Amino acid sequence: MSRRALLTVAALAVSAAVVPQTAVAAPAVAAPTSPRVYEKAGPHKAVKAPGGPAHTLYYPADGTGHPVLIWGNGTNATVDQYEQLFTHLASWGYVVAAANTGQSGSGEEMLAGARYLIAENSRPGSVFHGRIATGKIAAAGHSQGGGGAIAAGADPLVKTTLPIMPGPQGNVNKLHGPAFFVSGQADVVVPAFYVRSRFLACDQVPAVYGQLKGATHFLQGETRDRVIGAITAWLQYHLAGDQNAGSVFYGTVSGLDQDDEGWSATERNEMAA
Repeated sequence: MSRRALLTVAALAVSAAVVPQTAVAAPAVAAPTSPRVYEKAGPHKAVKAPGGPAHTLYYPADGTGHPVLIWGNGTNATVDQYEQLFTHLASWGYVVAAANTGQSGSGEEMLAGARYLIAENSRPGSVFHGRIATGKIAAAGHSQGGGGAIAAGADPLVKTTLPIMPGPQGNVNKLHGPAFFVSGQADVVVPAFYVRSRFLACDQVPAVYGQLKGATHFLQGETRDRVIGAITAWLQYHLAGDQNAGSVFYGTVSGLDQDDEGWSATERNEMAA
């Protein structure tokens, strides 16, 4: 090779070395959604009505294809004590069938609400005719009703379960859909360690655990708003397909994980990781 050619090759090599390479930007990672987003009321007007003698119903005044939440009260509690939650969910497009009993631990009273709405969906002239998403039913409850939700969650009708400070009723290993267990940091009726033990035993389905910061068994003050927002987000993801709501519970760091002011502990099992 001639001396000129050698010099040319050397110059090209130096030039390549000093020209900066174009950096490849890492893909942007969206921040997880805060559960507080779902504490705001939804777009629907809520209606309250009897659902026969056994249930009280809360539902959106308009629209079709509404998912369903069946609910169990705590021991000797009444539906009216949870009305803030039910009205809120109706504003988000859910039909709530709350069992009119303070003894809902069997889950049967709750399941009767689901069957009632499925029948009404098919009955001409019913306010619910053609308006119910019969394949999108969740079971939730508080205290004894939380245990009842676990019992109801064994039924194929129920797609996801939300036990709030649940009693001992039901078998978590019979759940066949995702579950969200909620405890209260200051709960002395159903202590947080007991709720977490039920969560840890639920290893056959995706399960998430959240401990409400400072919450007693009766969900005082702002702790009630926190749990309402979290319940709404869970339903939005699992029944309504809201992907933003999914980041409240899932991902490397979830929105629930980041909400240190509202949640004192959070955890996911391997199936929910």
